[in-house]
Amino acid sequence: MMTKHLILTLATLAAPILYSQAQVDKSAPLFLELKKQDSLFFERGFNQCDLTYLENTIASDLRFYHDKSGFQDRNAFFDNTRKYICSDSGKKPIRKPETGSLSLFPLYENGNLYGAIQSGIHHFFIRETGKEDVWTGTAKFTNVWTLDDNVWKLSEVLSYDHREPQSGNLKLSSLDQLLKENKVPAMGLGIIENGRLTNIEVYGSLDTQNKAPYNSIFKVASLTKPVFALTILKLIDLGLLDLDEPLYKYWVDPDLKEDMRYKKLTPRLILSHQTGFPNWRYLDKANRLTFEFEPGTRYQYSGEGFEYLRKAIEQKLGNTLEDLANEHLFTPAGMKDTRFWWDASMDEDRYARNFDVNGEEIETFKYYEANSAANLLTTVEDYGLFLEYVVNGAGISEKLFSEMQKYQVKLKENDYFGLGWEILTGFQNGEHALIHTGKDPGVSTLAVIFPKSRNGYLIFMNGDSAGNVYEELLTKRLYLGGELWNRR
Repeated sequence: MMTKHLILTLATLAAPILYSQAQVDKSAPLFLELKKQDSLFFERGFNQCDLTYLENTIASDLRFYHDKSGFQDRNAFFDNTRKYICSDSGKKPIRKPETGSLSLFPLYENGNLYGAIQSGIHHFFIRETGKEDVWTGTAKFTNVWTLDDNVWKLSEVLSYDHREPQSGNLKLSSLDQLLKENKVPAMGLGIIENGRLTNIEVYGSLDTQNKAPYNSIFKVASLTKPVFALTILKLIDLGLLDLDEPLYKYWVDPDLKEDMRYKKLTPRLILSHQTGFPNWRYLDKANRLTFEFEPGTRYQYSGEGFEYLRKAIEQKLGNTLEDLANEHLFTPAGMKDTRFWWDASMDEDRYARNFDVNGEEIETFKYYEANSAANLLTTVEDYGLFLEYVVNGAGISEKLFSEMQKYQVKLKENDYFGLGWEILTGFQNGEHALIHTGKDPGVSTLAVIFPKSRNGYLIFMNGDSAGNVYEELLTKRLYLGGELWNRR
């Protein structure tokens, strides 16, 4: 009688031939979920040696078949991982999948999904400090993922057709070289496909010396604003705040007490940058907050406006931004590694330090109070989960979600501002993009999502000389359903 494991193994080998009609479409939720699992497993477990993550992801009865080194059970697999993959030898094996090579076949029992067979091609490299990653080989893999209490576990692995490098040298990523050429030490990249965060990749180094880990912490500058804006919209959705209520009942800035235009300020005008405020008062010699035009008459980007709203809602609700965001946004979105300032949970060893256009390190300034417009500290995974949450409805009513994307004020042709997001139009198929950027000394960040297709991209960089990197990504690498991100 054949064992369950042998049946699974034979099914794995036969699936591409016998069941090709059952292959999961690459835009389907199941494919995207398992693509994410593959990305996390190898980036966190293999490349970054997060052994705790591996412990929680590998099934208790793991069976690993390797065409060169033989069979391994779970214990042998962990022993070999510690010995050969995660040793302190100074030479670290790295794995990256071949783009577009993944395929997936679901496994059902009595009509219920219990697992999936995943196949693809991956390349292996050796990373050594101070040297370029060296391509060492290529192999095919076939994995069986099974559901255990609704959690995906890796239960069967076949690693086969191992080959030596072909002629020439396949670099781990031309992006690593691109960063090096532009004196940008680290970049984080997140990909949203059909409403799912499927890829999380971090390239380069934290400080030109130490490899940037999967969970590097980046300062994201003005990408703080969409996070704050959604926190406000959540409060509005709960009836704790009104989009058009005057804020003077809760807060009036001391600099404005003699200017009655403060009575016109509302959450809507602030979230769409129509306050009449400058970006920051300290940019003026007098260092005083003033109205530069009548509130509600035109657009002018203002961090002061967001801070004005923060102070008003904290006064009204008797609660801090940190607590409000944690309860109403971070927890439901699954964001566990995001903070507004350098609190006690901040892991400085994971911080991507900041560098100027010449590649010189900028002194790290640590903030110890929340700012609704800047200084958020987060990871690619956490902010990617935020974008996933937004593109799937943001946990608010359809009416308010629609209002968030409504053209509150026109900036120029095909360019508007909504509530917390800039809105670009004119894409194919009637698509539009919600976009926000962040820029501080040594910080260059971008987030963009497409609500119709529910796709999106997230880019974090810890250097000022980011222009060429953006151009490469946005004109040659990031596609949306066959269309480049930058409109044709």
